[in-house]
Amino acid sequence: MASDPVTLNAFLTERLGAGGVVDDPSDLLRYTTDWAGDHRGKPLLVARPRTTEEVAEIVAHCRCHGIPMVAQGGHTGLVGGAQPDAERPELLISLERLNRIREIDPLNFTISVDAGCVLQSVKDAAMEHDCDFPLSFSAQGSCQIGGNVSTNAGGLNVLRHGMMRQLVLGLEVVLPDGRVWNAMHALHKDNRGYDIKQLFIGAEGTLGIVTGAVLKLTPRAQSTRTALVAVPDVAAALALYGQARRSCCDLLSAFELIPRACLELAFEAAPDLPDPFDTVYPVYVLLEVAASGSVDLDAMIEHLFEHGTTAGMVLDGVLAGSDAQAERLWQIRERMVEGQQLRGEHLRTDIALPISSLGDFFHAASRAMAARSPETMVIAYGHIGDGNLHFNLLPPADLDLAAKKTLLHELEAALFSLVDDYHGSISAEHGIGRVKQTSFLNGLNALERELFEGIRALFDPDELMAAGRILPRTR
Repeated sequence: MASDPVTLNAFLTERLGAGGVVDDPSDLLRYTTDWAGDHRGKPLLVARPRTTEEVAEIVAHCRCHGIPMVAQGGHTGLVGGAQPDAERPELLISLERLNRIREIDPLNFTISVDAGCVLQSVKDAAMEHDCDFPLSFSAQGSCQIGGNVSTNAGGLNVLRHGMMRQLVLGLEVVLPDGRVWNAMHALHKDNRGYDIKQLFIGAEGTLGIVTGAVLKLTPRAQSTRTALVAVPDVAAALALYGQARRSCCDLLSAFELIPRACLELAFEAAPDLPDPFDTVYPVYVLLEVAASGSVDLDAMIEHLFEHGTTAGMVLDGVLAGSDAQAERLWQIRERMVEGQQLRGEHLRTDIALPISSLGDFFHAASRAMAARSPETMVIAYGHIGDGNLHFNLLPPADLDLAAKKTLLHELEAALFSLVDDYHGSISAEHGIGRVKQTSFLNGLNALERELFEGIRALFDPDELMAAGRILPRTR
């Protein structure tokens, strides 16, 4: 390495000031750990630029001196993509100080922001102009827009508004050689040749560092209704989804599958969270409809309940009568994720399937897991409306950590093989990073790998930027 940490520290301090560099070991710790608590290595240093120009200058310096680097947002990733490499020390470039709302245009329904803006801050800024930025998931209070772009984030409202890929109009990106590609266009239609920005969305920082984005806004919902519905089984949940898409027009914004085991995990994490029903049911659906105009949403949901009950799809239902009640229903969805974490070592998956295949896959995968490890607990839930199923596994509690890891690795391989059989994807929204790299590579054919490697070589021939994520390093 042509620039040692001392020389690099001096360069960064001169350019960014003392507050722009983190080098104390105790302060570095939070940059090496993701939400799940996994330690991924120690960075050379942490640089905290405030502007796109500073990011570009840092990247150009790294390119000149052969210094590996990785960008980091809000520490909410789940595939190890933004944590520093344990084998090859990297400069970690934190975007947390690039946090300006640049411009809001409520007539054009767009907002231009720095990549370090926290998602909730963007949503709050849009709300002040009677608009909404519809991307929504539990980490929105800490995740950052740059990370959302780089991982093509999804979440709860994908069935109505699409993933991040559908919500980005323009980008500003620092390329691996330090040049700035500025395409901060607020155009809803732009058909000028190749859509280059789409290469950076979902690239996990391997092709450049996103420093700014122009995002689509929607009208702020004037009314929202949330309901938790008890159904007999997964097949009934899917049938109800089909009916909801038809009877709720385009106003259905969320439709979540939640088996009973997930509720139990939520209650473990939040003992004061009430069970909305007096009776225990096998499967539930959490749904939400929202409208910005004058629409009778209560009548719409009641009609859905009546039709579903008559058809045998609905056993019971609770319609939130206030924002507080709606929040309690959504707390079930959020707290069950915390409940899994409290159980210790477990397998998190993020698979996607054709919606019509979800029911068959759910039962086939459950049988396959039970055949291999009867005591492993299946926690399968997700976004039915976009085919995204989080098929998670909690290993037997009496196994030691090494045995749990071995078992979960074997079960993951079997599960992903079944995903292939159903023509699905091993990653719906979390990305590949390093955690899923082997499985991802196993699923690529020769031509696909050639194209992936060719794109990376075009942008970063020296493999200095987030190397080892998605694709393995070759140097």
